[in-house]
Amino acid sequence: MTPAPHEDLTRIYGARFEGKAEYRQAVWRILVEQVFSGYIPPAGAVLDLGCSYGEFINAVQAATRIAIDMNHAVKGKLAAGVRLLLQDCSTPWEGIDEASLDVVFTSNFLEHLPNKAAVASAIRQARRSLKPGGRFIAVGPNIKYIGRRYWDFWDHQVPLTESSLSEGLRAEGFDIERCVPRFLPFTMSTGPQYPLVFLKLYLALPMLWKLAGCQFLIVARR
Repeated sequence: MTPAPHEDLTRIYGARFEGKAEYRQAVWRILVEQVFSGYIPPAGAVLDLGCSYGEFINAVQAATRIAIDMNHAVKGKLAAGVRLLLQDCSTPWEGIDEASLDVVFTSNFLEHLPNKAAVASAIRQARRSLKPGGRFIAVGPNIKYIGRRYWDFWDHQVPLTESSLSEGLRAEGFDIERCVPRFLPFTMSTGPQYPLVFLKLYLALPMLWKLAGCQFLIVARR
């Protein structure tokens, strides 16, 4: 019997992140505090696109928090009050009204979609759901700097750079507010577990990003 897609995801991510949950949560608390909280209105609505195990959305302070993923293992890992949509993100987002969100955030997810048509469909859903002036924030591995290591992950499908994703966002009607080609290291929370003080120092010194950063950061506005 062919396994369902969500069963594949459960196996892959269960093995990939085994024993790393606590560290990943700590990493994302720092990232939200030092970088992303400035984009998120406390009384606003935030959606985490491809939420993994909820590390980002659990750390966010917002009145409305929503997560989308196809991995059924996400159940039970989200904080109280986070609404979970178990669905394909390239299809209409269930129960998300037009112009109802302040921020759509995604990290290390778009490259896992089957093709660029699916990426474009997800971006369209994000734009439809965002309020005028709302932000789409994307973090992801930049194949320009990672090279062949990009394909070391079984589920990587779509190669992206900060330039290609920015062009795709503009094609769907977004304006690029911020584009950082080199932001985080490639394996931020799946590689060695460095002391968290190093992460705080790294984020405070953007000059280091140009040396170690292999993931892009894009902030686009509707």
